[in-house]
Amino acid sequence: MQLPAVPGALAPSLLAIPVAFGINAATALADPLALMLTGVLLLAGLISIIFFVSGGSHFQDPLFCVFVVLSFTSVADLIISLEEDGYISGFMEVYVREGEPYLRTAHGIMICYWDGIIHYGLYLAMMAAIGQRKSYRNLGLFWLGSLMMSIVVFLLGNLIGKYSSDLSPSFLLNLPYILIPLWAGVRLFQQPKALPCLSPEKVAKEQGKCLYQRPQDMGLVLVLLLTAAFTFFRGMVVLDCPADSCFEYIYQHEPYLRDPVGYPKVQMLIYLFYVLPFFCLSIYGLVLPGCSWLPDWSLVFAGAIAQAQFSHLGSSLHARTPFPYQTPEDVWWSFLLTNVLYALGPQLLAFRCLRCPAFFLPATPASRGKKHQ
Repeated sequence: MQLPAVPGALAPSLLAIPVAFGINAATALADPLALMLTGVLLLAGLISIIFFVSGGSHFQDPLFCVFVVLSFTSVADLIISLEEDGYISGFMEVYVREGEPYLRTAHGIMICYWDGIIHYGLYLAMMAAIGQRKSYRNLGLFWLGSLMMSIVVFLLGNLIGKYSSDLSPSFLLNLPYILIPLWAGVRLFQQPKALPCLSPEKVAKEQGKCLYQRPQDMGLVLVLLLTAAFTFFRGMVVLDCPADSCFEYIYQHEPYLRDPVGYPKVQMLIYLFYVLPFFCLSIYGLVLPGCSWLPDWSLVFAGAIAQAQFSHLGSSLHARTPFPYQTPEDVWWSFLLTNVLYALGPQLLAFRCLRCPAFFLPATPASRGKKHQ
C-alpha cells in the first residue's frame, strides 16, 4: 500500500527539533571541523530515515528525497530565526555562535524566516504533488529561483563582507545548496509542460494583437520599465556613483546599502547584472509573440525577487542592523512602497504568463499565415 507523501515527509522534518538540541550540545564540546562532520553524518542518517518512512515508494522521483532533506533544514532555519529574535532559546544558540555567526545578522535571520516558512510550505506542496502523481513544475521553478537567489547572495556576502574572517569549515555545509538546486533545476526544466487546450485560431488571434490592443500588457510593460530604471539606479548607488541623487539616496533613503555585512551590495549587483537584463527581455517577450521561454523564466525570477525583497526589506528595518544603517523613520512608507512594488512587478508578470499563455506559445501555421496576409 502506498504511503501518503506529506505525513511521511513531515516525520523527518519534525526530527529537526530534537536534533537541534543535540547539535547545540555537541557544538559546545566540538571544534568547527567536528561540527561540520556532525552535520554531514546527520544528513546521511536522515536519508536512511526518509527511505524507511516512505518505504521507497516515492523514490521513483529523486526530487522527493531532496525536498524532504531540505524541509528538515528549513525547520532548523526557522528554529534559528525564532531563537535569534528571542522567541525561543536553548536550541541552536551555540551552533550559530561558534559555527555560523553570520546567521546572527539581520539578513541571516530574514533568510532563515523565508526558508522556514515559504520554502517549507513549497516543499510540502511539492511532496504532496509527487505522492499524488501531479505536476509540480511551476512550484518547483518558483522555488528554484528563490533558493538560488538566497544562497548566492548569502555565500557571496559572507565571502566579501565583514564576516569573511570568521568563516569556519562548517561554511562548507552551504555548498550543497549550490549544487542541488542546479541539478534540480535541470530536472524541473526537463519535465513536460502542461500545455493549454487552445485552438490554433485562438492562438493566432491572440498573437495577432499589437501591444496597444492589450492594455494589461501595456501596463505591465510600463511597470517593468520603471522597475528596470530603479534597478539600474540602485546598482549605480552601490557602485559609488558620484551623482548627487545617488549620494542623497544612500544616506537618506536606504542607508542599509552601506552596511559592511556585504549582503545588500551583493544583492543590488545581482539585480544590476542579472535581473535588469531579464526585465529587458521580458519587455521584448510582451511585445513580440511566440517567446515560449518567458513563462518558465518569469516563475524563476518571480521566486528570486520575492525572496530577495523580503530579505532586503526585513534587514533594512530589523533591530539587529546597526542603527546608522537602518531605514530612517521619516522615509519608511516611501521605502516600503517602492520595494513592495518592485517585488510585485515580477509576480504580476508570472501570473500573466500562466493565466493567458496563448501569446507565448510557439507560432502556429495559422498565426504565420495571418501575419503574411
